[in-house]
Amino acid sequence: MKDEYSISIKLRCITCGGEEFEYNDDKSFVKCALCNREYLGGYDELVEFNEEAKSETIESIKSEIESDLKKELSDILKNAFKRK
Repeated sequence: MKDEYSISIKLRCITCGGEEFEYNDDKSFVKCALCNREYLGGYDELVEFNEEAKSETIESIKSEIESDLKKELSDILKNAFKRK
C-alpha cells in the first residue's frame, strides 16, 4: 500500500469551466481570467460552487485506498498461511 495519498482539486469557473483566476490579496474577491465572471464571495464562494468536484475526488481516493487495503490484506493472509 502507498505510504501517502495526495489529491488536488482544480477549481473551475461555474460559468465557463476555466481554471485560471485573479485574486485580491486576501482572496475575498475572485475573477475568472477566461470569462471575467466575478465571485464577490471570494475564494469561499468559488470552493462552494466546486463542492461536487470535491466530493467526487474524495470518493475516488476512498475507492483507491479501499482497493489497496483489500489487496494488502489479501497478500498478508496468503503469506501467513503459505506452506513452507
